Amino acid sequence: MPATPSGSAKPSTMPLIAACVAAQVGAMLGSGTFAALLPDFIDIWSLSKTDAGWINGIYFVGYLGAVPFLVSLTDRVPPRRIYYLCATVTILAGMGFTLWADGFWTAMLFRLLGGIGVAGTYMPGLKLLSDHLEVRAPDYDHSRGVAFYVSGFGLGLSLSFFLSGVIADNWSWHWAFVVTALGPVFSITVLHFAVRGPDPRTAVAPSTHLLDFRPVLRCRNAMAFVMAYAVHNFELFAFRSWAVAYLVFAGGTGGGPVWGVSPATIIAGAILFGPLGSVLGNELSRRIGRRIAITFMMLTASAMALVIGFIADQSYTLVAGLAMIYCIAQVSDSASITAGAMAAAPQGYRGATMAVHSCIGFTGSFLGPVVFGLLLDLATPTGTIEAGVTAWGWAFAGIGLIAASGPVFLYVLRDKAQPIGI
Repeated sequence: MPATPSGSAKPSTMPLIAACVAAQVGAMLGSGTFAALLPDFIDIWSLSKTDAGWINGIYFVGYLGAVPFLVSLTDRVPPRRIYYLCATVTILAGMGFTLWADGFWTAMLFRLLGGIGVAGTYMPGLKLLSDHLEVRAPDYDHSRGVAFYVSGFGLGLSLSFFLSGVIADNWSWHWAFVVTALGPVFSITVLHFAVRGPDPRTAVAPSTHLLDFRPVLRCRNAMAFVMAYAVHNFELFAFRSWAVAYLVFAGGTGGGPVWGVSPATIIAGAILFGPLGSVLGNELSRRIGRRIAITFMMLTASAMALVIGFIADQSYTLVAGLAMIYCIAQVSDSASITAGAMAAAPQGYRGATMAVHSCIGFTGSFLGPVVFGLLLDLATPTGTIEAGVTAWGWAFAGIGLIAASGPVFLYVLRDKAQPIGI
C-alpha cells in the first residue's frame, strides 16, 4: 500500500506523468510501422517468413546492443541528454528507411538503428520520470506512475499500427514511415517545455564501473521480475510482429467477412486498449500481491495462445475477437513486472537494474518474432489451408508455452524470506 504522511496532501504529479507518457507515445510512433505493413513487404521484396522474422527481430538486436550502456548511464548523467540524442537517432532511422530501404539488408540496417533509438528513450524516459517523482513526492508509492508510463509504450505502438495502415492504404508505405518518424520530434518538444529544471541527481552514487551489473545480478528479487519480463516480451512481440499477417491469413481461409476494416486497424484497436489492461493489472497487483497477480495474468494469456492459432479457419469474427482479447491479456502484467523490478533494485543501481531488465527482457523481444517465423516455416510442409492453420496453431502454442515459464521464474528466484505474494 502507498505510504501516506499524516496531515499532508499528496503533491500533484499528474502533469509530470502526463508529459512523460505523451513523450513516450511520440517516441514509439515509428515502432510498429514495419510490422503493420509486413504482408506488403513480404510481397514487394519476396521475403520468406524467416526473412520477415529477422527484419522484425533485428530491431531488438539494436535495442539489446545499446541498452546496457545507455540505461546504466542514467545513474551517472541526466537521463534527458540520453533521451534527446536517441530520439534523434529514431527520427533518422525512420527517414532512412523511407529513402533507402529496398530489400532485406537495407531494411535490417534501419530497423537496427530504430532499436538503438528506442533503447535510449523507453527506459531512460522511465528513469527520468521516477527520479522526478521521488523529488516531488518522496513518500508515495509511484507504481501507478510506472503503470501509466508503461501504457505509453502500448499507446504509441497502437497509434503506430493505425497510422501506418491508414497512410499506406491511402498513399504509400514511404509516407507511412515519413509521418511516423516525426513522432520523436513531438517527444523532445514536450519534455523540453513540460519538465522544467535539471534532472535530479542519484542520491547514492554507484560504487562500480558503468557496465558492472553484478550488484543487480546478485539481487534475486530483481532477477525474478527480469526473467518474467523476458518471456513476457517473447510472447508479446512475437504476436505483435505477426498479428497482422495472421489476420490476413485467417481472412483468406473462407471463415467469413472481414469486418470491412484492415487487419492493421484491428490490431491497432486491440493494442490501444492494452494500456488499460496494464493499468488495471497493476491495481490488481496492489490488492492481491504482485507475484500472485502476475501469475494469474501470464497463465491466462498463455492459455489463449494454445487456442488462437488452431481456429484460424473458423468465423473471422471469432478469430479477430479472440486476437484482440489475447492482445490485451498479454500486456496486462507489463506494468506490474516493471514496477516489481524497479522496487527490488539495489540502492544506487536503479538505472543499472533497468538496463538489465531491458537487456534480458528484450532478448525475448528479439527471439519471439524470429522463433515464430521459424515455427511457421517448419510447420508448413504444403501450401494447403489446412497445413497453414496447423502451422499457425503450433507457432502460437510454442510462444504460449514459453510465456508460461514466467511464473516459475517469479517463485524460484524470489528471496525466500519474502511472503510469496509480494
